[in-house]
Amino acid sequence: MVELFPHGFEEVEHVDGVELVAYTDDAGEERLWAAFGEVRADDVPADWAERWREFHRPVRVGRLWIGPPWEVPPADAEAIVVDPGRAFGTGGHATTRLCLELLEGLERGSLLDVGCGSGVLAIAAARLGFEPVIALDHDPAAVEATRRNAEVNAVELDVRLANALDGALPAADVAVANISAESIDRLVPLLDAPAVVTSGYLEQDAPAPARFRRERRATEGGWAADLFLREE
Repeated sequence: MVELFPHGFEEVEHVDGVELVAYTDDAGEERLWAAFGEVRADDVPADWAERWREFHRPVRVGRLWIGPPWEVPPADAEAIVVDPGRAFGTGGHATTRLCLELLEGLERGSLLDVGCGSGVLAIAAARLGFEPVIALDHDPAAVEATRRNAEVNAVELDVRLANALDGALPAADVAVANISAESIDRLVPLLDAPAVVTSGYLEQDAPAPARFRRERRATEGGWAADLFLREE
């Protein structure tokens, strides 16, 4: 679903599983049929383009509150306001919280965010004390959104348009990649970082990137995040 609809889709919890919902057109429905073999199509109201806001929820990790501009942060939180624009990520997903939980336990230093989307993890990492922070994405809309959100939150980031799987990547003390399990196995061995935090996949997935060992795993609601350390 991330590959088919990188700008976002809805997860609806049911007692017997999770329903994935995409707001799309006839061409998108055809792509769903080709990928999954079975889909259900329903007409949506005329205001569907604004309804995606309903399922973006803020998250709280320690002193940090991360949420979209239409939510009101609590008075005791350090707020990070993220407007995704046409990029992926408002911070409301469990994988964002899991990544931040793992990052909080690491020694501060430089950080590389691969597949930064709207910049939520890069901005939060900077607020946690990581410096300098480099954010990469292959999508120009994501680069634009990250730069805009960094400015709104008064955070200094080095934001770059780049394909992480094509060419050398900047060295960092810590790297974070909230993408997919398949991409993790390809990406992590390319990173010049002793510690890597990964997520974007289900608890049943078990990435095993070459030259790294899993040091810690965090889970929530069926999602997982891992801390990998480079083998000496």
